[in-house]
Order: sequence, then structure tokens, then C-alpha cells
Amino acid sequence: MTPDVFRNALVLTGPTGSGKSALAVELAERLGAEVVSMDSMALYRGMDVGTAKPDADQRRRVPHHLIDVLDPWESASVAWWLGRAAECVRDVEGRGRRVLFVGGTPLYLKALLHGLFDGPPADADLRQRLTEEAVRLGSAALHARLVEVDPTSAARLHPKDTRRIIRALEVWQLTGRPLSTWQTQWSSPPHPLTPSPPHRVLWLDLARDELYARIDARVAQMFDAGLLDEAAALRRLPRPLSREAAQAVGYQEAFAHLDGRATLEETVRLIQARSRQLARRQLTWFRQMPECRPVSRELTFRLWDSTMGS
Repeated sequence: MTPDVFRNALVLTGPTGSGKSALAVELAERLGAEVVSMDSMALYRGMDVGTAKPDADQRRRVPHHLIDVLDPWESASVAWWLGRAAECVRDVEGRGRRVLFVGGTPLYLKALLHGLFDGPPADADLRQRLTEEAVRLGSAALHARLVEVDPTSAARLHPKDTRRIIRALEVWQLTGRPLSTWQTQWSSPPHPLTPSPPHRVLWLDLARDELYARIDARVAQMFDAGLLDEAAALRRLPRPLSREAAQAVGYQEAFAHLDGRATLEETVRLIQARSRQLARRQLTWFRQMPECRPVSRELTFRLWDSTMGS
């Protein structure tokens, strides 16, 4: 379990494209808060456009933490992020400021609310064999195998999420138990971030048509803002992207376009589709977390009025 350091933190989450970053700045200014990013892809330097990081003006108005802290070839586990998040909380609260976690990475949110589940440590040899199989057979083949042994975990994972598929298969092969059964402690009452008042953890809930329209528009704006140039720059780095960084939606599709394997129109459509798929998976997670309250943008201000005045 994580320490009690998170008990006073507020959390604003929601699916990709829902407008968390802009809303968070307004809320943080009114709360006297600093933002701690809860986004697994915002960790990486040089991946700005494709991950829709808070822009320079937003970061000038409100301090943001756990953004641009790793190079794209480095890796970050949930445990690593949780430890860095605890350090940020101690620092921010030690200066008399509030903490507002903002982001949509479900596993980070789960760890923040419930701590880390007890599971077997990584097995380097087994993980290497599974990785080689993924390269040889494709991640979809490993996902199909996971459907047979752990359908609950498989339903939560995209067939291209190779890293997490490998971890789920690794746990099953090492223990004979599905990863989803190891994670049952995450169904227990949250600790340490018990929502008291019950609206401490909010997620932005938009109408599906509105959310998809926002996602499609944002992807188009990313290309206008230089996504292809950013992807080309990543390829010029001295080392390739880590498995974790490579999971960011948009970059593999941009690489394919740069290689002439897809037209620009096809690439835009594919990234829009993958982003909508990501949003659906995130929504599934949020709806399964009873401590997370769905809200509109306007409702966040009303629910946190008492907090703002305290």
C-alpha cells in the first residue's frame, strides 16, 4: 500500500480529449494548487504535441510536476511514478500549497487510490521470450492467448498494448493465476485517498458525440502544430523509444507515414480512431471506480467550492 501522503490531494481525471488540462489550470488558480501530472506519456521529453501536454502559458500560470522528467528511451513503472508522486506531494504541501492530480492514466489512478497490488516480480528470461514472440507473431496473437487465460485483463487491454499484455501473461505463467485475480485488492475500499468529502476524485464526463468530436479536432490540430516534425525528431535521437514511450498514441502511425506506408489522410483517421478507442477504455476504468464521481466542467467548480473556501 502507498503511504498516507495522498490523503489531502484532489484528483481531476477523465478520458483523452475531455479538456482536463485547461480546466485544471483554472481550478488550480482558484484552489491555490499545483498540478501533479497523472499522465504516463507526459513524463517524456520531446513528446509534446502528440501527448497534448499543457502548453507554455498553462505551465506559466500554474506549476506542473512530473512532466518532462524522462528521456524517451527511459522506462517508468507504476511503482516508479507513485514514488515520484509522493515526493511531489510532500514538496508542494510542505510549501503550504494544495495538490491537484490531473491526468487520465487509469493504472496511475488505481495506484493512487488503492496502492500497488502484490504480485510476482518480473522474470527477465520469460519476459524476453514473450517479447520475442510478440515481435515474431504480433501483439494480437499474444492478446488472443491472454483472452483464453485471463479474459478480464484482456478486455481492459488494447491488442497493441504489448507491454501490459506481456506482463499479464508473465503473471499467469509464473503463478498459474490470472493477473486480474491478483488485482482483487483494488476492489477494496480506497486507501489512502479515501474521498472525504465524497467528491475528492472527479472525472470529466462528456456526451459521447461531443467527446469524439473533440478528439477528432484535437488530432487534426496536432498535425497543424507539427506532430510529423516531432516524430521525425524522435527518430533522430541517439536511442530508440522505450517500450513505454512507444505506447503513446500517434507516434507509430506518424512513423508509418514518414516511411511512406500511409497517406496523410489515412494517418489522421487512424490516430483519431485509436484515440477514440483509448477514450473508451479509459471510460470503462472510471465507471468501475465507485470513488470517482462523473461531473461536467461546470460542476467541478460547484463541488469544490467548499474546498476553495477552506
